[in-house]
Amino acid sequence: MSVSFMEGNEAIARGAVIAGCNFFAGYPITPATTIFNTMLKLLPPSGGICMQGEDEIASIGFCLGASMAGMKTMTATSGPGISLYSEQISFAIGSEIPIVIVDVQRLGPSTGSATLGADGDIQFLRWGNSGGLPVIVLSPTDITDCFLLTIHAFNLAEKFRCPVFIASNKEIGMTRESIDIRNLPLPEIKSRKTASQPTGFQPFAVHSDTGVPDFLPIGGSIPVRQTSSTHGPDGYITNDPKAIEINRTRLAGKLKAISTDHFFYEAYPEKDATTLLITYGVTARAARQAHREEKQSGRPFSLLILKTLWPVPQDLIQKYAKGMKRVVVVEMNLGQYVKEVECILPGIPVLFLGQMNGCLITPSQIKEFLNHG
Repeated sequence: MSVSFMEGNEAIARGAVIAGCNFFAGYPITPATTIFNTMLKLLPPSGGICMQGEDEIASIGFCLGASMAGMKTMTATSGPGISLYSEQISFAIGSEIPIVIVDVQRLGPSTGSATLGADGDIQFLRWGNSGGLPVIVLSPTDITDCFLLTIHAFNLAEKFRCPVFIASNKEIGMTRESIDIRNLPLPEIKSRKTASQPTGFQPFAVHSDTGVPDFLPIGGSIPVRQTSSTHGPDGYITNDPKAIEINRTRLAGKLKAISTDHFFYEAYPEKDATTLLITYGVTARAARQAHREEKQSGRPFSLLILKTLWPVPQDLIQKYAKGMKRVVVVEMNLGQYVKEVECILPGIPVLFLGQMNGCLITPSQIKEFLNHG
């Protein structure tokens, strides 16, 4: 029998191993610890490495070092750990170090409530690095997403040589569900492009229109320079304004080249709808139920569930919002992604339903807001 009963955190770990992850480092933190526990069971028997750092800062540092050596790496934490990761996230962006970072969100701010969920880190994941350069953030809604989006996260990290976040949630990560892994259509596993001519290798030189440099591991027979400071193609520190501008423009631009194939979502358009509801994460499950019930009651609304949050899928949102009288954004916070939707839909009223009290938003709340909000 191929159907398994597991929690979302375990599915993330198993998806990581399928994607080729062979190094994990982390520090125990509710509600992400069971990712660490599962990786501890999966990696050593297959020749991989699973480590506990003395804290979150050390843990992500271990991962970046392993990635620079050519390994596929992942770490997992929650809001307090993401705060501590910030400097190393900036390092990964600036020095183009692939890594998958799982944030199993809990109610904040600060230590908050360790056993209550929220989606309060959505803006922080995008903007929590010095320099404000873009990142990729994927958001699962259920256990199948936990598994498949983790594989996609590794593919994206390898392709674009950048950190990729999985914005999970306590309710998704620690809820057990059935999953038939053996019969899921798996994406092709990708790895970063290795330099074909190591002679005269420059670690940040780009030889194609992808905007992404080829890779050679540190510690090999070819010297590879890595620095967290501003640098040119050769990896040497530079204060030359032109060189800095060229590199920063490339770092910002390479994620603009993400094709629509990497924008993951579910859409339920309704022919006679005048309202589009946009949501993500665990709240999407309540939105699906509300969508079914309202359609049966003769009050259909269109539903767009985003699974790629950053970069913002602007064209996708505009496509499904076209012709709508209003757009309603529902999220488990006090208003974060709604700001992005407002910016790209200036001619359409955008309403917000949210809360951050440790409770899930229910289908009844959504229906009440749609009908009386």
